[in-house]
Amino acid sequence: MKSSSFVKRAYLSIGTNIGDRQHNLQRAVQLLNRLPENELVAVSPIYVTEPVGGVIQRNFYNIAAALGTRLTALELLNWLHVIEQSLHRKRIIHWGPRTIDLDLLYYDDAVIDLPTLKVPHPQIPHRRFVLQPLLDITADDSTMQAQVQQLLKQTDDHHWIKQLERGLDFDGPAGN
Repeated sequence: MKSSSFVKRAYLSIGTNIGDRQHNLQRAVQLLNRLPENELVAVSPIYVTEPVGGVIQRNFYNIAAALGTRLTALELLNWLHVIEQSLHRKRIIHWGPRTIDLDLLYYDDAVIDLPTLKVPHPQIPHRRFVLQPLLDITADDSTMQAQVQQLLKQTDDHHWIKQLERGLDFDGPAGN
């Protein structure tokens, strides 16, 4: 375990629907934790989810991850893009199939409105596949947990979502 203090808490959504989906998620989580500036705090169970956006494609596997980090939000976003590229992410069809997709949902309590980064992520309230895994990893953050519970109650997303019995292998600080 890394011993330095981590000044920011980031929440991420990670999804995949191409290739070995469980392996893609496992690899993304490993790469997230590769930088000494990052420490994985929690990872949700895996959820099988119905694709959104109208593109006919395979079901997704989705997880959420909580990350302690000393990176700025833009540095973290750049690292997420490096991970996507290393796992052969291709941006061909909007809301289309992908080997991996990493989204920065929250970065502490920051509000960021840049052309390349919006935090909180603007689609959170409309994505059950983001909200349910996120709820699973917010037990140690009562403010975030209450916010996610409220968003989950109010979401207009009615796509199905099912938890897989087997999750990722993760030996984090909380044992998640």
